[in-house]
Order: sequence, then C-alpha cells, then structure tokens
Amino acid sequence: MRLRERIELLSASGRNSFTEEDRTLFNEFKAALNRGEVRSAERLAGGEWQVNLWVKAGILLGFRMGMLADMSSGPSLRFFDKDTYPVRATALKDNVRIVPGGSSIRDGAYVASGVVCMPPMYVNVGAYVDEGTMIDSHALVGSCAQVGKRVHVSAAAQIGGVLEPIGAMPVIIEDDVMVGGGCGIYEGTIVRERAILAAGTILTGSTPLYDLVRDRVYRRAPGASLEVPSGAVVVPGARAVQDRPGGGPSGLSLYAPVIVKYRDQKSDAATQLEEALR
Repeated sequence: MRLRERIELLSASGRNSFTEEDRTLFNEFKAALNRGEVRSAERLAGGEWQVNLWVKAGILLGFRMGMLADMSSGPSLRFFDKDTYPVRATALKDNVRIVPGGSSIRDGAYVASGVVCMPPMYVNVGAYVDEGTMIDSHALVGSCAQVGKRVHVSAAAQIGGVLEPIGAMPVIIEDDVMVGGGCGIYEGTIVRERAILAAGTILTGSTPLYDLVRDRVYRRAPGASLEVPSGAVVVPGARAVQDRPGGGPSGLSLYAPVIVKYRDQKSDAATQLEEALR
C-alpha cells in the first residue's frame, strides 16, 4: 500500500492513541516532507496550483499523535513542544546556509540546497522552500507555505501558514519573487513569478488588488485565491471611503495594495545587487 493510502487510513480512523507502528508510518511521511518528495500543494502543468489534502491530513495527524516533550537546549533556554515536531536536523551536506543567531527549521519542512537563512528566521512544518531563496532576519515561512526558486523574503516579512481548514490553499510564492521588508502575505494568496512586493505591502484573500496599469481590480473568486499577476510591482496604497456614510466628508481612506507597473530591465537590475551579496 502506498504512503498516501496508509496516511489517509490512519488519519480517517479518528484514533487518539497510537502504536509504535503508527509512529513509524508518520516518521516515514515526515522524512518524505523533509526530502521534498511530498508537499502540501503543487503546481500543475497548466500553472494552476493543487492542494494535496492527504499531505495536510498527515501533518495534522502528527499534532494529534505527538506528546508534549522537553526540547530544552540548556537550563536557561527551555522549550516544550510535540515530540513529533522537533527542530529539523540539518547537516553540512544539505548545503543550506544557516547563519548563527537563533533561526529554526521545524521537522517536516523542505529547505533546498542553496537556501540562505539569516538570523533569526523560522520555517514551519509543511513549508517548501526551493533552491537559491534567501529568508532574511525576523522573517516567517508559515506552515505549508510554498516558496519558489530565487525568492528573497526580506527582513520581517511574514508568509502566513494555512494548515486548516484542510482544503484551503496555502500561501504560494512563485520563482524569482521579491518580497520586501515587513510584507505580510496571508490566507492562500498566490504571488506569481517575478512579482515585486514593495516594503510594507499586505496581501490577504479578502483584500482587493488595484492594477493601475491594466485598469483592473483583482479579487478572490469563491473557493479560489487572490492572485498577484506575474511581474507585477505592488506597493502599499490607499483608497477613499466613498461607499460608507460619513466616509467621504471625513476624508477617510482604507489600505489598498496597488500595482503601479510591471517588471522591466530597471527593476531587474535593482535585484541584481542582492545576488552579488549572496
């Protein structure tokens, strides 16, 4: 029986007590997550993304199965968490640059060769971080988030985790995206390849995205994600409150992310410096 089928059977059993055989199965599943052989979402041939429900079910199974354990690294540095999800073991042969200073990668996350981790940063269970990506200081890659190749997740950026509900699409950051400092990307948002998010940009599934170049407004369709178009340059903006009593006369405005241009040679050149600094 395949790994998927065994995980689905165990998850559907509803049991809250588990055998050593069950734990062996879960460890096999978690090792496949660590190697990037299974992932909570994957891109299909046509460019659409698909949620792998069984993988998210397996991750949740680990929380149900786990027992609170002492994971302290010393008498004055104490940690207590589920024994199924310790800090992931890493080795020099992984070719992941983890700069000293308090970063953590949770077991069950895939971090590819050539990834750079600046302290302190955190990668949660189920996340997938592809080759050549930099995760900068105080940045989060949340549970099940999918981050592509050569992405820069700048300092203090938050890529939200979407583990539940189980059918919800996790946050997707495709290849060659620049995520500026202090950005927040949440609720299953998909940022398509080569997009640039200026510092402080916040994107959620319920936030309309205004495209000044194409004169469009992007909104999430029912059951879908908000999508940032390929190559879009998004900055924080504001829109006047005109559809609420008192909004216009009071001069109030609401936050609105705005596409001000699409990526060109000039914006490409601006990202070449960070490549040299790696």
